[in-house]
Amino acid sequence: MNRKQRDRLKQQAPISLEITGLSHDGRGIGHHDGKIVFVSGALTGETVEAKVTLVRSKYDEADTVAVLKASPIRVTPPCQHFGVCGGCSLQHIEPNAQILLKQQVLMDQFKHFGHLEPEEWLPPLAFGQGGYRRKARLGVRFVIKKDSLLVGFREKGSNFLAELDRCEVMDQRIGESILSLRALINGLNAKDHIPQIEVAAGDDSVALIFRHMEALIDSDVQTLIDFCQQRDWQCYLQPKGYDTVHRVYPEQGTDRLSYALPDFNLTMQFHPLDFTQVNAEINRKMLTLALDLLNPQPHERVLDLFCGLGNFTLPLATRAAHVIGVEGSDAMVERGYENARHNNITNVDFYAQDLTADFSQQEWAKQGFDALLIDPPRSGALEVVQYLPKFGAKRIVYVSCNPATLARDAGELAKAGYKLIKAGVMDMFTHTAHVESIALFVKE
Repeated sequence: MNRKQRDRLKQQAPISLEITGLSHDGRGIGHHDGKIVFVSGALTGETVEAKVTLVRSKYDEADTVAVLKASPIRVTPPCQHFGVCGGCSLQHIEPNAQILLKQQVLMDQFKHFGHLEPEEWLPPLAFGQGGYRRKARLGVRFVIKKDSLLVGFREKGSNFLAELDRCEVMDQRIGESILSLRALINGLNAKDHIPQIEVAAGDDSVALIFRHMEALIDSDVQTLIDFCQQRDWQCYLQPKGYDTVHRVYPEQGTDRLSYALPDFNLTMQFHPLDFTQVNAEINRKMLTLALDLLNPQPHERVLDLFCGLGNFTLPLATRAAHVIGVEGSDAMVERGYENARHNNITNVDFYAQDLTADFSQQEWAKQGFDALLIDPPRSGALEVVQYLPKFGAKRIVYVSCNPATLARDAGELAKAGYKLIKAGVMDMFTHTAHVESIALFVKE
């Protein structure tokens, strides 16, 4: 859409719409002049006035500007920045209704892609509503014309940064420090050369990684260190790519954060750049659920694919005879062994392998397994799923961050003789349309 079209839309008056349903991303669905209109901020059963923001041949997009008739599931968003900040999209929906929406998305995807339905729908995993997000990349921008500095997420549908004072979904240690971070960066000589702050939080500490486009003078570095030292946080600098990330405070000790898994008497260590689940409480609940579903026995061998730093691997090892974890990164393999040593676990092995490539000749792939856990990226694991029957596993637990690829892969597992027994959603990203789910398959 060009600039003239955008200007024309801005001048048009709002339209009145009856909202008849919700899309998978939580937008209201209405109809106007024979076209579908996807309306941000509108809910099923509502009558709204909406401003059209995008015109396509088959559909339009719009933003709610006034609610004329409200849905009973509409609530006041907990964050004052909702509607401007693009970090959340569902805060106007009552939390239990958010979960029902995500369940419906998973049901629809199973029917659409896999033509499947589980024998049993699991109750959703949920815990609290705010202060859960432990990892984020915060944008930083110094606006010269306004002589002001912004720290936070992008505005909804824009590349501009939203002007945030706090964030309700971030871990409170971070979410309540947005203004302090703004003041920190604004006081630096290099304030217009720091584009982002990578944030990671463990149980006991927080790490901040400051990306800087030019070398920092000593006084700026000391200012960043002082900020983190006052809070007992870790301070890292990143002058170029991820391989240049280095810790400047504290000077001693390992560059690790940690989180506890009390149900398994484990403590997991990780580098701030490592992938970890953003919601610590849901992660703990998810691990317990996954192991209960997979039900590994003391004599069994288990395979954990896309294992990361061992988040599932080590809990599995507390119940099974032996567990093999496979991940595409050598660094994650080393982290897996590091966590195994840290927790005195010896019945695990880790292997580095690109799981999108042919791994049929690898020794670990020829060993046979009783049970299997898979937690792939959003793209799913189509290449791996087609090989799974050769492992001989009787039970498979599939953890997914994309219900569409889970449903697609479930269809392939059904062709291989695996029956979909149980499935459900996990509210890993409350107030967003992101759907985390889990499914159990059993060999017929």
